[in-house]
Amino acid sequence: MPTLYATSDLHVTHTGNETHVDVIRPDTPDDWLLVAGDVGERMSSVVDTLARLRERFATVVWVPGNHELWTTAKEPDALSGAARYEEFVRRCRDIGVLTPEDEFPVWPYADRPLTIAPLFVLYDYTWRTPAATGVPVEEALRQARDAGVVCTDEYLLGHEPYPGRAAWCADRLEISEKRLAMIPDEHETVLLSHWPLHRHPTEPLYYPEFAMWCGTTETEDWHLRYRARVAVYGHLHIPRTTYHDGVRFEEVSLGYPREWRRRTRGPVPFREILTSAG
Repeated sequence: MPTLYATSDLHVTHTGNETHVDVIRPDTPDDWLLVAGDVGERMSSVVDTLARLRERFATVVWVPGNHELWTTAKEPDALSGAARYEEFVRRCRDIGVLTPEDEFPVWPYADRPLTIAPLFVLYDYTWRTPAATGVPVEEALRQARDAGVVCTDEYLLGHEPYPGRAAWCADRLEISEKRLAMIPDEHETVLLSHWPLHRHPTEPLYYPEFAMWCGTTETEDWHLRYRARVAVYGHLHIPRTTYHDGVRFEEVSLGYPREWRRRTRGPVPFREILTSAG
């Protein structure tokens, strides 16, 4: 029976991860794959990996993670900010991979209409610790640095032409809400994003300050407002299933080799989300 699978945070340029891409294969010719970002940092590696996956699966849907949006020294002439994202969208279209800029596909094997909604919304530093609540963003970031926590995005994730990542996030929220509002009321959804849409998955973080780079309070009711059957995400490298308000949340990351080698079950390159039986 056709199955909807998902993966994220493959980080294919890390030694030990590339071989796990070969494991990501369908059981039937009709299987779909959702990719929740952080395939890698180099554009060529990301696109090549997505092309390989597209050759195997009937449909592949991708959303960007923060690593795809990094501009690193390994790509000295690479685009930055929104221009980099737009180039990813163009290259994904060339290889037949769907993105947040394409028409939302309807998975045809569910027991009721089910729209797959790929979302690119970023974060806006609103998920803060109690000590950082109510202070300016600059002070919250200082407190995080004092705690020894600074996301690499602060150095590598460009935000041009926006004045900052929070402003880019605000624009992406507006775009995404307009798209989501167009989904027919009788449709349930699978909400696909790199960053979790609700804060509860960040509770196990070793450094709670890191939640600032993980999402936005503006999406915390989207799983209800947009009738999610399941919300699929990555970013945290804490693969697990949780429930909030009766909605299933699936963190589907592979993670870095140092992480999956410590897990009792070892690496899990992709996860089953739904089957045609429901």
